[in-house]
Amino acid sequence: AALLPSMLMFGVILASSGLLLMIERGILAQVGPPPPHPPVGPSRRDGRDSPAELELEVLRDTRNRTIRALCGQRSMPRSVWELPPGQRRTVLRHLLVSDKYRFLYCYVPKVACSNWKRILKVLDGALESVDVQGKMDHKSDLVFLGDMKPEEISYRLKHYYKFIFVRNPMERLLSAYRNKFGEIKEYQQKYGVEIVRRYRKNGGNSAGDDVTFSEFLRYLLDEDVERMNEHWMPIYNLCQPCAVRYDFIGSYERLHADANHVLEHIQSPSFVRFPERQAWYKPVTAETLHYYLCNTQRRLIKELLPKYILDFSLFAYPLPNITSEFCRQ
Repeated sequence: AALLPSMLMFGVILASSGLLLMIERGILAQVGPPPPHPPVGPSRRDGRDSPAELELEVLRDTRNRTIRALCGQRSMPRSVWELPPGQRRTVLRHLLVSDKYRFLYCYVPKVACSNWKRILKVLDGALESVDVQGKMDHKSDLVFLGDMKPEEISYRLKHYYKFIFVRNPMERLLSAYRNKFGEIKEYQQKYGVEIVRRYRKNGGNSAGDDVTFSEFLRYLLDEDVERMNEHWMPIYNLCQPCAVRYDFIGSYERLHADANHVLEHIQSPSFVRFPERQAWYKPVTAETLHYYLCNTQRRLIKELLPKYILDFSLFAYPLPNITSEFCRQ
């Protein structure tokens, strides 16, 4: 009960765009944030909800209220057909279709989308098991809503179960940075070389594999959101939650529990389960995120936040705490 007023107040502040004003004034940690996306807790035998379940219920209520408040504004799109052509193309090519199980999944890079694509391929019979090893082909054996005719698109948007998975925006950016510029040569050559050349004196000899996190954030600050690579484009722009009314919004923080909820809802076969994390995968921990944020110029972070403010507000993630007191810890 003590949690509810602060949560609803946070939702009201978000819905009224008060966060943008706070960003401009540099107040990044003085708003009472929502509780962390709660972990999965055991059910109570007496039938009452556990504290974690109550937290989750309040969190989802806040998120739903905020989405309704923002998407209820007259200027917001009510369907994909009200979006500008470029935005419509983006969301339609990120909506994956299962006609057999009648659902649409908007995939978001760096939010376990590779594992969800494995599941779609297994459900369609193109892959034997989610545990099959090998590099993920992100195009073949997948059906994209954008490849269908307008009447087919409209029918599926109206009648199919629609879901999306979200993640803390700064954590997602850090994950993209470490993966793409620390491990993927294609991204180092395509983006890294240009970033270093643009933001570093005498950076013309870089192979693009030494991009700093600050340089990456400066690059994002100068980029047009709608032209961004999908790995760091805001979730709002990728999946348009006002134009597409999602039936379920899962979170990376409760990945397996929320994934199981979806699989149960679509009545997938019992042998289909959400894959375990690969052994080689290096997750972004709270400590890692703390380290990177506290070793980055505050001005950069404050200036970048408005580009991702809808992801923070709509999905109820707290703004990053970069106060001197916090960073000294």
